[in-house]
Amino acid sequence: MRTAIRVKRKAELLPLSLPSQSHCRPVEERRAAGKALRERCARELHAKWKAPKSRRDPIKILIESSAGRVKELLPIRYGRMMASPFAFYRGAASIMASDLAPTPANGINVQACGDCHLVNFGGFATPERKIVFDINDFDETSVAPWEWDVKRLAASFVVAGRANGFKESDCRKAAWTAARTYREKMAAYAGMPLLQTWYEQIDLEKLILSSDDEQMKRFNLGLVRKAAEGSSHEKEFAKLAFQKGEQPRIKDEPPLIYHVPETKSKEFYKIAVATFRRYIQTLPPERRVLLDRFQIADIAYKVVGVGSVGTLCGIVLLMAGNGDPLFLQFKEARQSVLEPHAGGSPYKHRGERVVRGQRLMQASSDIFLGWATGAGAQARHFYFRQLRDAKIKPVVEVMKPKNLRNYAVCCGWALARAHARSTDAVTLAAYLGKSDAFEDALAAFASAYADQNERDHAALRAAVRAGRVEAVTEQA
Repeated sequence: MRTAIRVKRKAELLPLSLPSQSHCRPVEERRAAGKALRERCARELHAKWKAPKSRRDPIKILIESSAGRVKELLPIRYGRMMASPFAFYRGAASIMASDLAPTPANGINVQACGDCHLVNFGGFATPERKIVFDINDFDETSVAPWEWDVKRLAASFVVAGRANGFKESDCRKAAWTAARTYREKMAAYAGMPLLQTWYEQIDLEKLILSSDDEQMKRFNLGLVRKAAEGSSHEKEFAKLAFQKGEQPRIKDEPPLIYHVPETKSKEFYKIAVATFRRYIQTLPPERRVLLDRFQIADIAYKVVGVGSVGTLCGIVLLMAGNGDPLFLQFKEARQSVLEPHAGGSPYKHRGERVVRGQRLMQASSDIFLGWATGAGAQARHFYFRQLRDAKIKPVVEVMKPKNLRNYAVCCGWALARAHARSTDAVTLAAYLGKSDAFEDALAAFASAYADQNERDHAALRAAVRAGRVEAVTEQA
């Protein structure tokens, strides 16, 4: 009888190391090991999703994940998640991590994204100023079973397709396509030289040009060209800042962008500058040389995303003597949603966990990625990056079923490439095999879990009506 490996319970969890590498063993031995894993965890088992009787209350999980966040911002978080099942899904990574923990897994761990849904992919500029397509959110990254990322990604396509009013068959086809592409690309990486796999980048413009939808092709090429024109920091300066005498300032747009009260500003800036200096020490020396050409002009808090709402996030405006602006974003790094279920991160510093995970999964990462412990009494963990660097978000709302399938190809490809950087593609590809068994299973799981997500979204709305949690709807 085939039995799946299941992740250990909380009481047994210990900090994990980075995924072990088997690449020095003979290729045939690694292939045989991958095929043997099917006896321990049949691919068809990945289709299963049924909420167990012992399933935790999803609203309780959300409330627990809000501990330590800025209380005044929590109604915004819940309000954003209430908007639709798709919005709920984006903020419910902690719920799905809990649900995925007892599901079948074949025992291979990777550096996982942790919040692998279709909106957390997109375009951005590399240090060489090339626009690439990749995963772009790593707040929850940690070492965990590879299946968890693929399942969250596949289910997100069904959730998004339903939000667009697509037929269920089209939604499942998009999820199936993401899983199939993941399997096929993993097989391709298994046959490639190791360095070629490591160096590979996905050129966004080439992806767009390969589309057979001329209208969507023009739309997406316009986004790429707009993002590539000029300095993204100058564009952000025009949107987010204004000149106040000789000193530029970040515009207040409460409750989403705001400064600390004047009475607390002196102490805040003292702590912020000390934290920033700690961050600089995590950068390579040549990056410090570059950053030393700028000085801090202003700092403000900025509410971002869905799942991040309530954590301490903000922007730092730096200026060079010639007037060049540079916006850096700081985000509070908390325990990954994966850690309670898969094991502790190899990194004690949560900001370092995010930075190291991003560098391992991405083909090319932001040159200003770094981390720091806050200099304040609470000693929160943060990571820093550029606010935006020609960032291009997928516009899911305008996609037709064919566009969603094409986008599923892109995401499945990017995820396979990211996982291949931390695991043995030969072993994993051998497990996945050449048949449709894996993608058939993932499409079934994705549809069943999308149903679960709708029930959980309804539970949040009921919790708001009952006064269990407070939610506010933002004005358009």
